Amino acid sequence: MPERDLGPGRDAEDLDLLERAARAAGPIALIYWRRAPEAWEKPGDAGPVSEADLAVDRSLRETLLAARPSYGWLSEETPDDLARLAHEDVFIVDPIDGTRAFLAGEKEFALSLALVRAGRVVAGVVHLPARDLTYTACRGGPALCNGREIRASSRADLTGASVMTNRINLDPAQWPGGVPEVKRVFRSSLAYRLCLAAEGRADAMLTLRPTWEWDAAAGSMIASAAGCVVTDRRGDALVFNRAGAQSDGVLAAPPALHQKLLAGLGVV
Repeated sequence: MPERDLGPGRDAEDLDLLERAARAAGPIALIYWRRAPEAWEKPGDAGPVSEADLAVDRSLRETLLAARPSYGWLSEETPDDLARLAHEDVFIVDPIDGTRAFLAGEKEFALSLALVRAGRVVAGVVHLPARDLTYTACRGGPALCNGREIRASSRADLTGASVMTNRINLDPAQWPGGVPEVKRVFRSSLAYRLCLAAEGRADAMLTLRPTWEWDAAAGSMIASAAGCVVTDRRGDALVFNRAGAQSDGVLAAPPALHQKLLAGLGVV
């Protein structure tokens, strides 16, 4: 049997598949957007879910697994099957990242799709259908937005830097080195926040809370390809397709800024 191609060519093929699946599912989300879809709260204070989330999830699952039936599957809106842990290749998706924004009729919701191989993201797509924005990247390639190459900020000075984060992450209790004097900005979708750091519209992205893999996987690939260092809050590399499906926060920033944020957090 010939050896399976796991090189850049295969990554690019998987990226193309992810993008086609995202673009096909985007209009499904828009069918429900601003039309009062049925929605309910998940158990355990896990946030809202709507009929739109489930419809997009079905579309993505059918498209991706029809093309790659041997791959594993992890999605926020599909009951988790730990059989995925035995797969080297796993799709990790959030059908609608930013469901609260979606239900409020805002444009900042995203479809987040990633392909993980041996625990590392090798291809990622973040698609915002209401904004007609599609961010893409695969291992060894550039980060793109609507086909245009994007690059992270080159900022090295933490004071005055714009950071995509919510207020709770700037609690003094989290910063033994002192809360940095940054400009806080925010969007509901974590995947979109990572993409805004990737294209330098924010200097960094930070969340200190446990972070679901489906929220971070695709955006972390795009931010990394754009020149950000992307780690958990401790400075450790993100590893995906774990049993708990969470990381210990996410920090994405240009190298010098990343080190200064870790210093403020008391890590280095």
